[in-house]
Amino acid sequence: MNETISKFLGLPVVTSAHGRDVDHMIILVHWLMAVLFIGWIIYFIYVLFRFRKGANPKADYQGARSHASTYVEVAVAGVEAVLLIAFAIPLWAKVVDQLPAEDKSTVVRVIAQQFGWNFLYPGKDGKFGKQEMILVTQENPFGFAKDDPQGNDDFTTLNDMTVEVNKPVLAYISSKDVIHSFKLIAMRVTQDAIPGLRIPTHFIPQQVGRYQINCAQLCGNGHAAMAQGFVNVVSAEDYSTWAAAKPTRGAGGGGTFE
Repeated sequence: MNETISKFLGLPVVTSAHGRDVDHMIILVHWLMAVLFIGWIIYFIYVLFRFRKGANPKADYQGARSHASTYVEVAVAGVEAVLLIAFAIPLWAKVVDQLPAEDKSTVVRVIAQQFGWNFLYPGKDGKFGKQEMILVTQENPFGFAKDDPQGNDDFTTLNDMTVEVNKPVLAYISSKDVIHSFKLIAMRVTQDAIPGLRIPTHFIPQQVGRYQINCAQLCGNGHAAMAQGFVNVVSAEDYSTWAAAKPTRGAGGGGTFE
């Protein structure tokens, strides 16, 4: 049933574990909107007929005698409260508060910029090298501390975020310049990228494929170019091969925003 409604609403394909919960919430809201729309149309037609001039030649100054509209308004407010309290708030809490463990996840730092997406991976040791905002320069756009050996196996990519299928992804979103927004439609993920903040978001990709990243904030004249970023969901074996082939910081693969 939900799949049929999703196609009718034109919802994009969903490929993450929590994405179906998001779509379920969207469908519930549309059901409420449909009931309200049809109900008010029926009421509007009834009022046009019931209070037409031919049936009411004289004005009636007493006003409404029934409290039916009040009951309907209370019922609508009750349904909206149920949607908010029983569905929306728990779903939001699940997405925001229940972060997966880093040692069981693919951890990526996502740095947005005009106009592209930069990704930093921690390497084999699973630990990121030290980064400081005061160290960010044109030659060192990630702000790496050169005297930190933990960063020697870190590696970076540009517009290419590769992750394992069926493994939690924990992404820390930030921005180098203006406010961007990391929007991965297929995963039902949207998170603003704000300069000076590193905001976590997470999802579990469930289908191998290549999925476009969009920017959900108008970030400048080249805003459309933000769509050149992609998330590649691959098998565990393919991910290991891909990561092993990437040049690390210790091998001169520090990455650049250019």
